[in-house]
Amino acid sequence: MIFSSVFFIFVFLPIVLLVYFLVPRKLKNLVILLFSLVFYAWGEPVYIVLMLFSILYNYVAGIEIDYHRSRGMDGRARFTFWMAVAVNLGILGFFKYYGFLLENLNAILPAEIPFRALSLPIGISFYTFQTLSYVIDVYLDKVEVQRNIISFGTYISMFPQLIAGPIVRYADVEAQLKNRRVTLARFGDGTAWFLRGLGKKVLLANNIGMAYDAIAALPSGQLSVLTAWIGCAAYTFQIYFDFSGYSDMAIGLGKMFGFEFMKNFQYPYTSASITEFWRRWHISLGSWFREYVYIPLGGNRVSTAKHIRNIMVVWMLTGLWHGAAWNFIFWGLYYGVLLLIEKYALKNILDRLPAFVCRIYTMFFVMIGWVFFFSPGMGSALRYLGAMFGIGGGGFLNGTTVYYFRNYFLLFIVLILCSGSYIYKKFLQISFGGKREHKVLVLTAYLLIFLLSAAYLVNATYNPFLYFRF
Repeated sequence: MIFSSVFFIFVFLPIVLLVYFLVPRKLKNLVILLFSLVFYAWGEPVYIVLMLFSILYNYVAGIEIDYHRSRGMDGRARFTFWMAVAVNLGILGFFKYYGFLLENLNAILPAEIPFRALSLPIGISFYTFQTLSYVIDVYLDKVEVQRNIISFGTYISMFPQLIAGPIVRYADVEAQLKNRRVTLARFGDGTAWFLRGLGKKVLLANNIGMAYDAIAALPSGQLSVLTAWIGCAAYTFQIYFDFSGYSDMAIGLGKMFGFEFMKNFQYPYTSASITEFWRRWHISLGSWFREYVYIPLGGNRVSTAKHIRNIMVVWMLTGLWHGAAWNFIFWGLYYGVLLLIEKYALKNILDRLPAFVCRIYTMFFVMIGWVFFFSPGMGSALRYLGAMFGIGGGGFLNGTTVYYFRNYFLLFIVLILCSGSYIYKKFLQISFGGKREHKVLVLTAYLLIFLLSAAYLVNATYNPFLYFRF
């Protein structure tokens, strides 16, 4: 089940909200937990056992760590902590990486090791990082241990952000799990967030995604230079509006239930450097790696050699987090190298260049990076890049280029405008301008987004969510 589906919008969500607001406050977490388990089991019924194990094991591990530490048994607390880290990473590694490991071993070993490919449990990368943040923070005494298993299960399985984030650290919602209020204003704000996200996902990402899929399906020999760039640009916008739209819907749903989640995107395609881009893209993931990997390794308060090591370790892990394939590892290292180049060679140069030049530079390297991200392997990534730069493709321009340019030109203009903050800021000014006609205009805009999205979903045969694969 995904947020941008007719069943979720018209059946599941209304039922959850109705039950949630009918029950007394002490039962609200239980309602969220039970419906979250139904939500998860809807698409992955067999893996509900894995979700329940993760909740129970980490709940017990937290209590055991606190018990040992409070009695001065630091060695036992440390053992329980590292065991919990190993179990969580072991589960993630088994389901996400064991096939990749065996494929590479079979490529070098004289005998082949047989294995069966496993489907990836939905959201496992996200909720594993959440369980780890809880266990780590309990061990470091940054948060109090959660002794209410219903509240803890709610934190781990909360359906608004379960399958696609944002990655919520326990410290950020610890107080909200105990006490939160849903006012009419907050519910309305959540509805606005959800509708904006729905529009981004359904009206923008899905439509430009069809162009990318069609171009990606072309043989590399038929790709002209401009067609390849159009395909790359289509994916660049698709993944942003797809993922940021889903994150906005998650933030909106959280507000409807009284939770405040961190914003996951801050107009990353307006960045003037790769460093700035990664401060604006998938903010919760970057914050998690900074807090739990980069800083413990020493951050930037170490020698230059160790700082380079820290950056490359973080970005190799970032690539691996996204997928079990060499192109994802390369994608992570690619950004690690770019960030180091900016840090040690380009920073002063970029500071002196005009802003539009810096933005062009940033988007050029971001788009190159997306080729490694969307390709099924390194070989196909290199072939696609070759087509983008006139190597082994179908010339500079052909009939296919003209077709996609004519059919998607206006959509690309809309996508470019919606990638920046100008339209949204103007929309907010109108929303809070105080004039009655402005409020009517805003409500009409939200109603139009909802109706158009619903109409699209009723007849849609194309409604993927890209981050399901991660």
